Amino acid sequence: MDCMFLIALKMLLGDRPKYWMLVGGLAFSSLLMTQQYFVFQGLLSWTTSHMRNMRASIWVVESRVDQVNETKAMRDTDVNRVRSVDGVDFAVPLFQGVLKARTPDGADKMIQMIGLHSGTLYGRPARMLEGDIEQLRLPNSVVIDTLAAETNRLGAGMGRPLRVGDTFEINDREARVVGICQTERHFFGYPYVFASYDQALQYAPRQRKMLSMILAEPKPGLDTAEVARRISAATGLRAFTVPQFEKATLKWVWTNTGIPISFLTTIILGFVVGVAISGQTFYSFVLENLRNLGALKAMGAGNGLLAGMLLVQSLTVGLIGFGIGIGLTALFGLTVAKGGQPPFKLEVPFLFQAMGGVVLICALAALFGIRRVARLEPAIVFRG
Repeated sequence: MDCMFLIALKMLLGDRPKYWMLVGGLAFSSLLMTQQYFVFQGLLSWTTSHMRNMRASIWVVESRVDQVNETKAMRDTDVNRVRSVDGVDFAVPLFQGVLKARTPDGADKMIQMIGLHSGTLYGRPARMLEGDIEQLRLPNSVVIDTLAAETNRLGAGMGRPLRVGDTFEINDREARVVGICQTERHFFGYPYVFASYDQALQYAPRQRKMLSMILAEPKPGLDTAEVARRISAATGLRAFTVPQFEKATLKWVWTNTGIPISFLTTIILGFVVGVAISGQTFYSFVLENLRNLGALKAMGAGNGLLAGMLLVQSLTVGLIGFGIGIGLTALFGLTVAKGGQPPFKLEVPFLFQAMGGVVLICALAALFGIRRVARLEPAIVFRG
């Protein structure tokens, strides 16, 4: 039997044009499915980047807020209401809003302003690259992320990225950079600028209610989800744990945007293209080798053995094509997507799912040939 499978591989490699067409079609299908999926996952990760840039166990928002990128102002007194709930260790106010910053050359740029509690700076960025975040307590002080520091962002007009000690304006007020941090990119692409809560309120246009969110922590040993439920019940606000808020945000994206459908259409199209190209090419390959297959059948090879030979041929080109496609996807992630544009998030479990999809494509392609071989008459080898 091993000898028969070796013959099958020699038959496959003997027809180089169709072999490379099969490999190329499956490689393109694998590339299309995996590259689009990883870009899609990267884009989805942007929608929940707030929760990783400002780490907290419980996020409390206004009762009509459905996802983390949405802001509806609350009353300042809501902070004390949350603090009074049984099981809450502490709670601090948070301001977030999109403001207009003016660069040194006079251009206006939109920024994502984050106001942290002045006393604790709770929700501070996880990784500081330069400066000292404790200096946010000084007047007119801000910490910017690496995106904000870029020459084409807040550094426009300086001919270089912003550095610690540089200044720019936010709504006609001076902002002095005291630190640069590393953050995950925001869904809307705005760079992050951190300030103390009181300072952020001075930068923002005045409104009757300015509080955006409340960050809270449960007392040690208590279940976070249970404390969040207590906050919602006692205050009438919405309290989310991080997994709950991530789930709510992703649900909102799926329900209210066309992004998932667009990417899923491309992923499905990649699968269909793979089936179409490999199925047609492999069927043509079988037709051209009917005499060889007929000769094997005349020598006693059964339909089961011939079907196994076709499956070996199909799976061989499938795994080679899948390997090439994944290699091209990885190359895309290391080069084109290296700077974060477009977003790219590689997930190992999907690689196995994609490989399963390619194997299914190969099985479907082989099925066309197997049906023809099952009806094959051994006498075909004697016909002129």
